[in-house]
Amino acid sequence: MAMTPQQIEQFVDDLYGATAVGDWDKAAGMLTDDFFITEADPMPMAGVYRGKYALRDLFTEVMGMVDVVGLDRVQTTVGGDYAVTILSFRFADPALAPAELCEMFRFRDGKCCEIRPYYFDPAQFIAAVAAKQAAAGA
Repeated sequence: MAMTPQQIEQFVDDLYGATAVGDWDKAAGMLTDDFFITEADPMPMAGVYRGKYALRDLFTEVMGMVDVVGLDRVQTTVGGDYAVTILSFRFADPALAPAELCEMFRFRDGKCCEIRPYYFDPAQFIAAVAAKQAAAGA
């Protein structure tokens, strides 16, 4: 049975909520067995992350690369078996511009089977990685 737009939007909210507090078992239970996330080649964390704990693995990698102090969600739009959420990462260094992106979620059988982030300007995230590396080397 297909999910309603309201169910999909609530699902996305619940998934963000679970990952925000590190409830990786809850997040894993919301994903299909063949779940995957694809990060584009220009990104420092480029690649395909697979499996029920792919979100945990990617989250751990990203948070090791940058100092994020906030994830601001603007809006989620739903259509068919998809949702797109507009959001931005705020970094600890106030001199760094937020990294703005959209995340596309695809659903199958009541679970999320794919997430694909689209960064407006990868340079903002790459600058945050460089800033953390510079701070660690200082």
